[in-house]
Amino acid sequence: MIKKIDIQSEEFQIQFELTKQFTNKVCEEHGFVYNPEADVNESIQMGLTRNKLIYNKRYCPCFMVIGNTQEEKDKADNRLCPCTPALEEEIPTNGHCHCGIFCTPSYAKSIEEESPLVEENIHSKGHTKNECEDILKKEQISAHEVEALLEARELGFVNFNLVDTREWMEWVGTRIKGTDYLIPTTAFYQALERIENKKDTPVVVYCHSGSRSAYCQRIMLDMGFKSVSNLDYGIITYQGELESGE
Repeated sequence: MIKKIDIQSEEFQIQFELTKQFTNKVCEEHGFVYNPEADVNESIQMGLTRNKLIYNKRYCPCFMVIGNTQEEKDKADNRLCPCTPALEEEIPTNGHCHCGIFCTPSYAKSIEEESPLVEENIHSKGHTKNECEDILKKEQISAHEVEALLEARELGFVNFNLVDTREWMEWVGTRIKGTDYLIPTTAFYQALERIENKKDTPVVVYCHSGSRSAYCQRIMLDMGFKSVSNLDYGIITYQGELESGE
């Protein structure tokens, strides 16, 4: 069941402020800094707030919460922010946690110093049917390739399902126009039932920055979906048409 939470409600806004205080404290206690990309931090903070309201715990929003009872959730070893894998493995090794919100100062500095990505000029009408089919075979695809695929689908070149793995509140706020299904990471297995009978149709998944959707991509492939491509840097890189509302 997809949980619908009004992010404009007083309840959410109060808890959102408490979550920001919580993540500030995590940074202070562990010597972390926030991701230089403010949108990444806000997205994760909103996800933590959502989980706090639903489960009364700030479970990591980049992973689904397993278990119905609290006992089952504890046994499933769900990631509770700041999670052990992030503190012991991800941040020391990669410089950032899986979600990307907590970073080492050196990693954050390296991101700030990176030159901006060069934008490609791609349009689906410049692609043949075979080229579009080849894009759908790739594990990671760019925002321009997603835009090209959507236009190619309108032209009848290819068929695929575009899946948003973010949360309902993010989906309502803004999503890629042409998105076929909302399958939130935190309610993934239940929501995935909607496309269980479409495993032979190629799928493109996306989230805010590419992290949650990559996680869902691996699960879908393990479950027998024939082809699943991930929008590598998420909706924040998408320059095509967006829409909002239910």
